[in-house]
Amino acid sequence: MRTVYLGSSGFGAAVLAKLVEAGEAPALVVTRPARPKGRGRKPTPTPVAGLAAQLGLPLFEPERVNDPSARERIAAARPDLLVVCAYGALIKGELLAAYEILNVHPSLLPRWRGAAPIERAIAAGDRHTGVCVMRLTAGLDSGPVWMRAVEEIRPDDDYAALAARLQERGGELLLAALSRLAAGEPLQFREQPQEGVTYAEKIGPEDRLIAADLSVAQAERLVRALHPHIGAQVKLPDGSPLRVERAAYGGPPPELAPGTLYAAEGRLFLALGDGALELLEVRPAGGRSMSGEAYLRGHQLEKA
Repeated sequence: MRTVYLGSSGFGAAVLAKLVEAGEAPALVVTRPARPKGRGRKPTPTPVAGLAAQLGLPLFEPERVNDPSARERIAAARPDLLVVCAYGALIKGELLAAYEILNVHPSLLPRWRGAAPIERAIAAGDRHTGVCVMRLTAGLDSGPVWMRAVEEIRPDDDYAALAARLQERGGELLLAALSRLAAGEPLQFREQPQEGVTYAEKIGPEDRLIAADLSVAQAERLVRALHPHIGAQVKLPDGSPLRVERAAYGGPPPELAPGTLYAAEGRLFLALGDGALELLEVRPAGGRSMSGEAYLRGHQLEKA
């Protein structure tokens, strides 16, 4: 089948790679334009753009995919089907009406519709998540589902580990759907239930902060949910952020106010209401990752 693939993130790039490996390279790859990133604010292409360039795939980076000029470019590829995976913008109106569009979404819909389903599932303490292949509709991830695969969230999973397994499962499901369609077998979709709908909002600055009112378990899950791509943070006494790469339960609560960073026996901790969170690996702003012990050798903190 001739397809046009719309994706932007690393997750979308991984699923695109699965298609190409299986001999299902799209006729056109559509992704978001390069955006300024990093300390130098240098325009950086999306992971999907980087992969498409590496593989020599036709690439289109419209500012607004629903504009007439973008629709004309997609139509010129003569697709039988559009595939969307972590594109990062809503498909609307005439483009939505013109094509059958399959969406690969990494959650067990209707739980965690939206932009950050993997992060939200880990942070919430869900025991399972998964990936769905669904028909794209005007609602936010609310279309009918063809097939889903369930994936356990392991106690030590961070974003990278869980996303890698979901990318694999998502690519497999998408290839199965394309195979059926190519054989002339229609896909049987089921509407999502109305019960159990939750939304995975995009991770904002406030979502990164390990707040003083979190439990140790909540804080530890947040660290894993945002590692390594975003990073959870604590506020230092001077107000600057300290990124937390790895953390673990550190014992009962100290006699310190929740939210206090402190040192004990040469190790770095954060006091929380129900216990202590040990910060095993941290990264100061503009610096490199280091162990909590290494950080303490260059910084004076309250002792417990």
